[in-house]
Amino acid sequence: MEAARKEDNQQVLKVLEALKQASQDIHKNPTSKNNDSNSSPIKALLELQTEADNILSNDPNLSKLSNHISNLKNLISNLNTSHGHGIRSFLLRRVNRYEISRVARSIEAEIQAWIDRESIENLVKSLRQELLDEEEKIKLLSQFEERVSQGFDLNLQDSFLKWKVFSVLESVLCNLNCSKEVRERSAFAIAALVQFNKDVFVGEVLMGSTVKALICMASSSSIQVLCSLIRSIKSPLVDEIESNGGIPKLINLLNSQHELSIKVVTLDCVLEIGYFGRKEAIEAMLEAGLVKKLIELQRSELGGDLIEMSGFEEEKECDGVCVGGVEKELKGKKQSREKRFFEKHPFVSCVARFAIQLEVGEGLRQRERRAFKQEIVKRVREAAVSDAEAATVVAEVLWGSSP
Repeated sequence: MEAARKEDNQQVLKVLEALKQASQDIHKNPTSKNNDSNSSPIKALLELQTEADNILSNDPNLSKLSNHISNLKNLISNLNTSHGHGIRSFLLRRVNRYEISRVARSIEAEIQAWIDRESIENLVKSLRQELLDEEEKIKLLSQFEERVSQGFDLNLQDSFLKWKVFSVLESVLCNLNCSKEVRERSAFAIAALVQFNKDVFVGEVLMGSTVKALICMASSSSIQVLCSLIRSIKSPLVDEIESNGGIPKLINLLNSQHELSIKVVTLDCVLEIGYFGRKEAIEAMLEAGLVKKLIELQRSELGGDLIEMSGFEEEKECDGVCVGGVEKELKGKKQSREKRFFEKHPFVSCVARFAIQLEVGEGLRQRERRAFKQEIVKRVREAAVSDAEAATVVAEVLWGSSP
């Protein structure tokens, strides 16, 4: 029975997509002189009407769409009968064309609403079936993320709340029986929901198990999502991470045994926490040995310091005076070289970069910033393997942040 329903929905979807395309074409040309029964978009829509009537009559959710199509047919009929060259005929044609465009937009919106309702229902039912093909779940989650990323829509949000989409996605994220790929795609979908409407879904993230699950997964994708959520929710999410004991677990991901991709996104996450974190979160990071791990990363082949980047740029500089477009071109090349340098050296000056985040961030008071800068300098001297290394890193920390 479920298979038959899916087949029927596919038939409905095919017809509705054709109607939607015809409606879009009409709406894009609201003042076209060809907006009569002989124009291609309207002709296509009228040809689909008979086929659509049989489908629309069987679905109560499409009754409003049926009324819009009937209304459009009447408006087109009125347009075809409004002949003449007087001002009255001219104004009537203008009004009719405007109404045709408005109704076409309503048809498009109703069709999209039906597609959204069916897609969300299908997604929720599919995620609740553990035996369903993993690839199908990933496909549905990717489609959902793409749709949500298009921006806020009140009808779409109503469907999310009706089907409790966030709770379903979070249950999949926390379900260890699901594959890593499905859980990661669920995480990206949750991040998209937060961007869709922070007022509704931020509370769900803070009260639920999303943060714990992302940290426990410890994959590059899960930490990437966590980083995205920190940027969106800011200090409250950092507070949640700290209160759940997540800070030491994150810092441990910087250890050498982890994959490079995980260490790179974890560093990004650490920098975001440094920017938005309050005193307790920063203290937890320092107590977890963050400074020592950052120095080890900076000491590696993928590290280095910003002085090296300055030398890298000077070698590439052109001689002569730069004016006008030449100056802009050279500036663009410099930015491109900087980007390439950071791609090859993701851990460059990471201690100083962390210190700068504390200095310019939103989570600390001024006296707390000064105290943490002194604490970082102290820990750098303890963790450095030589006086030269300590001097270089300390100089960057002091140079990179305000006195």
